Amino acid sequence: MFAEAIEDILRDRCTPAVVRAIEQGGDPLPLWRALSDAGFLDLLRPEEEGGAGLPLPELYPVVAQFGRYAAPLPLAQAIGARALVGPGVALPDGPLTLAPALRRRSDGSLHAPLVPFGAIAQHVLAADGDRLVLLSCAEVRRIATGIPNSQAATLVWADDRGLERLAGDAAALSPLAAALQAALLAGGMTRVFEMTLQYCNERSQFGRTLGKFQAIQHQLAVMAELVAASGIAAEAAFQAPGRVPRLLPAAMAKARASEAAPDVANTAHALHGAIGVTEEYDLQLFTRRLHEGRTAHGSESYWNHIVGEQVLASSGTLAEFVRAA
Repeated sequence: MFAEAIEDILRDRCTPAVVRAIEQGGDPLPLWRALSDAGFLDLLRPEEEGGAGLPLPELYPVVAQFGRYAAPLPLAQAIGARALVGPGVALPDGPLTLAPALRRRSDGSLHAPLVPFGAIAQHVLAADGDRLVLLSCAEVRRIATGIPNSQAATLVWADDRGLERLAGDAAALSPLAAALQAALLAGGMTRVFEMTLQYCNERSQFGRTLGKFQAIQHQLAVMAELVAASGIAAEAAFQAPGRVPRLLPAAMAKARASEAAPDVANTAHALHGAIGVTEEYDLQLFTRRLHEGRTAHGSESYWNHIVGEQVLASSGTLAEFVRAA
């Protein structure tokens, strides 16, 4: 129900033209308010706190829609942030994102490296040791990634005077962010595959459509396999009784999606040919996010390491570990 309602809004208000405009410095607030005012950012908050009380498994298709439409706002992160904070803790309005890490330097400054949507966020929720902290971006220094139209940025605060400590589950931030990124990647890969399949079924060469060539059919089949596996892994990460995922399924999901993302993006561009690398064609809106999302909150190498640690710490057989995961 919620996924369909959100898709209706995204279809009308998150068009490729809107994505381009926001990426190039346009006002993101109209799109943000369209979802915020409808209460969609409070999906995971309990009903007694004014939220929808949505079970975590039902959040996956919602987040996947954000990826499928290349939503240029930290919508998934804002939903996740409201699930992390304690009862009665109110978060500010406006774009809010999650920081992968928060580092204190010897000069007293705070650094949050490569924050997704850090270029436009008004507030950042981060884990500072075992505490959740909220930081305003009113006076933050934003260091761009150097990638054109990227919305990620490294954020630097001169000191911690504006830091606000919040009640909540700091340990859950990392697995939740990983699961959200996996779902965003899964949704984005689905859209890239759909665009590529449609192009190959419409574009003709040597007297027949591209999709009739066996070599291209093989590449499309591999793409379909990667997209399906990533979606299954991402959806599995949301199968938890509480409001946040467990570490191991989240690690597996992010590792699977991060590993698949560049292969899906590269195959899509190869099958599209010259038009696929033009700025005017919409494919790049999604494949750029796949490459960026691959490393956001940890690449496949980081999360595979986490999975490996869990395997080594397990007392049972490998088969028992897989069944329990």
